[in-house]
Amino acid sequence: MASLPPAAPSGSQHNRGTPAVPPAQPPTKTGGRSRRFASLRTVVALILREMSTRYGRTPGGYIWAVLEPLAAILFLSLGFSLIIRTPSLGTSFLLFYATGYLPFDLYMQISNACARALRFSKPLLKYPAVTWLDAIMARLVLNSLTSIFVMILLLTGILMVIDSRTVLDMPPVVQAVAMAILLGAGVGTLNCVLMELYPLWSVTWGILTRPLFLASGIFFLYDDLPPLGQDILWYNPLMHITGLMRTGFYPSYTAAYVNITYVTLVSLVLLFLGLVLMGRYHRDILNR
Repeated sequence: MASLPPAAPSGSQHNRGTPAVPPAQPPTKTGGRSRRFASLRTVVALILREMSTRYGRTPGGYIWAVLEPLAAILFLSLGFSLIIRTPSLGTSFLLFYATGYLPFDLYMQISNACARALRFSKPLLKYPAVTWLDAIMARLVLNSLTSIFVMILLLTGILMVIDSRTVLDMPPVVQAVAMAILLGAGVGTLNCVLMELYPLWSVTWGILTRPLFLASGIFFLYDDLPPLGQDILWYNPLMHITGLMRTGFYPSYTAAYVNITYVTLVSLVLLFLGLVLMGRYHRDILNR
């Protein structure tokens, strides 16, 4: 009689020869951390590259970063001292025009640098490790630190030269500097997209913003303007920044018109639009 075939092995015995599937591992944060660290290294490398390009190849290097705003302040002080006897605040032309010009110059340096970030770093953006955000961040950080250093150096020197007993109120000064940086970042990021997509916008923007030097409170106080001028220039965020800056150096000046919320909202909206458009069109810009 033929023997019956052996019984089929049980499920556990049948699967004994099959390699076990390891349990799913929870996702780790190592990838995110390594990406952030790589992005930080890229930003630092871009900063060092721009430092060597902008200041390393010029005789005097960083000295020119100090001499340019110093020359502008001296020129304004000397010119207006021949026309009027005293500035609108205090007795020092140097301090009055420095507190108006330096935050304006901080905004201009940052907005212009961020607007040309892609054009400056375009050859490096072909590498996967370098992103458009790295290029903008590098120029933002470098120009912010440089302008803040120049501001501290010049204001300290002016206070020592004029032998002023000014009691500084630092919170308004810090707020004005932060607002100038945020506004410059917002305008610069948005212009970085528009200038690359529409080359004519660079010329148009230059024409539209040329009066800013005269309409940002560098030479005058908002309170001295006629009502119509106040109604128009109130919408200029730089007018609020220069007014807030001066309240930190002149305790008797209140600048009640300053609205920090307005400047912050304008800056954040411009920055948001710039980042959204950059994320959408940066490939088209780099492929041109």
